[in-house]
Amino acid sequence: MFHIKRNLPHWERALRIISGVALGWLAFSGQFQGTLNWIIIASAVTMVMTAFVGFCPACAMVGRKYLDN
Repeated sequence: MFHIKRNLPHWERALRIISGVALGWLAFSGQFQGTLNWIIIASAVTMVMTAFVGFCPACAMVGRKYLDN
């Protein structure tokens, strides 16, 4: 079966969820419009998804590893 090797510690996963929800609230509060709003939404979704999966492709590209799987 397919197994993803996680590279995010638990504390960072929690921080990413909190940050993603905050960015999502900011995007849907109506304070920003246009392209900037779409960038904020994409960032929020990316943060929450990487937190739930436990794997960040950008961190993997620079060689970051989390040994406590």
